[in-house]
Amino acid sequence: MNNLMQGKICLITGGSDGIGYAASRELARLGARVVIVGRNSAKTEAAVRRIIADTNNPAVGHLLADLSSQREVRRVAAEAMELLPHLDVLLNNAGAIFLSGKRSADGIEMTFALNHLSYFLLTGLLLEHLRKAPRARIINVSSCAHESMSKLRLEDLPSPSSNGRYPAYKRSKLCNILFTYELARRLEGENITVNALHPGLVRTNIARNNGLLGRVVNFFIGVRGIAPDKGAETPVYLAASPEVEGVTGRYFVDCRPVPSSSISYDAELAARLWDTSVSLTNAGHPPAR
Repeated sequence: MNNLMQGKICLITGGSDGIGYAASRELARLGARVVIVGRNSAKTEAAVRRIIADTNNPAVGHLLADLSSQREVRRVAAEAMELLPHLDVLLNNAGAIFLSGKRSADGIEMTFALNHLSYFLLTGLLLEHLRKAPRARIINVSSCAHESMSKLRLEDLPSPSSNGRYPAYKRSKLCNILFTYELARRLEGENITVNALHPGLVRTNIARNNGLLGRVVNFFIGVRGIAPDKGAETPVYLAASPEVEGVTGRYFVDCRPVPSSSISYDAELAARLWDTSVSLTNAGHPPAR
């Protein structure tokens, strides 16, 4: 076991499968204490057992939550703060595509609720724990799908009727990057960096919540996609590499910083998305500087 992450504590959402599982296993292999957040008890516990067996690192645990529910996000954040003395790495990875206009427990379009609002709310709730670390890193898994978005109507985001199917996913991934850049601005001068990434088209079950249509989507992703281990390389790089110490407010592909879409650099839009997210979650976050 490489000790690059010895003494570091990582919280990884969506860690029971796909990219999150592969990243959790690699960070445990590097010596980190890893806590994965999953939704299914049996699946998440099995993932923890496999990671411990594969890495010989017993410092792997789990928390359970449906992160599309703000009540669940608040509960799991409180449990994490009680369990952990501080937090060195927060990897916001949990995400999915919902193709049926489903609403979350809070009445918000499900893809936006899970893919963006859970990142926003969980990060805000854990900021003080991240500040307790000598240097902390926040990593938001986005997607190149954001690149096809030329505009973003914030008033449409919470409404299933306004989001369509796949467009809701693209909007949520643009929101991930806008949030990343805005949070980096607000944390300027602090001991916390925040970056976003595109992991590649990865063979995961991202559309599993959509019945037969979801199985068809996952099949075609499986045909064209890369392995989860490959998809996890950039999040692990951002979590562990000394090369990105102090690097913040960037978008990474294949472990390299690259430009994101032009709209993602719209600071006024990012600030308005921030205010919208606060309104939808009643979350406290750093004020604008």
